[in-house]
Amino acid sequence: MAKTKDSPVEFSACHRYAGIADRKARLVIDLIRGRSVNDALADLEHDRHRAAPMIRKVLASAVANALQNPAVRASRLVVSRATVSGGPLLQNRMRFRPGPMGRAMPFRRRTCHISVHVSDPELAVEPAAAPVAEPAAPVEEPAKDEAPKQDAKKKAAKKPAAKKAPKKAAKKAAKKSSAKKAPKKED
Repeated sequence: MAKTKDSPVEFSACHRYAGIADRKARLVIDLIRGRSVNDALADLEHDRHRAAPMIRKVLASAVANALQNPAVRASRLVVSRATVSGGPLLQNRMRFRPGPMGRAMPFRRRTCHISVHVSDPELAVEPAAAPVAEPAAPVEEPAKDEAPKQDAKKKAAKKPAAKKAPKKAAKKAAKKSSAKKAPKKED
């Protein structure tokens, strides 16, 4: 995605393989999307969902990444994007729980990837200066001795392809003639 002069700079952080189902984490991530960072952190501090501390840590990490830039102010930061995508099953397999009559009932321990992007709306991307085109260096031509060698290699590469068709025809003819010459066994 190309950034224009009006698009804000984004800073991100992610928690991969978080030990919670993606649908449960999405309930919390929907609460903070589009809000200011201070409000989002305050809400996550008092949220009772199990995903809230995980998302709060990811958001705090994104803010810390943003504050590495001296032009960014923490009070102006906004949660521009927040996503949760499904991860693999824990240990990449199903788990089992006891079932009735000695059976085993499978269940899935799900994981997810939590990603939070914060941006400073007042800090915009400046378009990159167009590089100045330098005059092209003259192309060296191959020496006269090298040119015939290259042509010879090209011709040699083409010859075997042309010989393959007659060889196949010769093999077919040899099979037909050997089949005709072989005497039939009489019982």
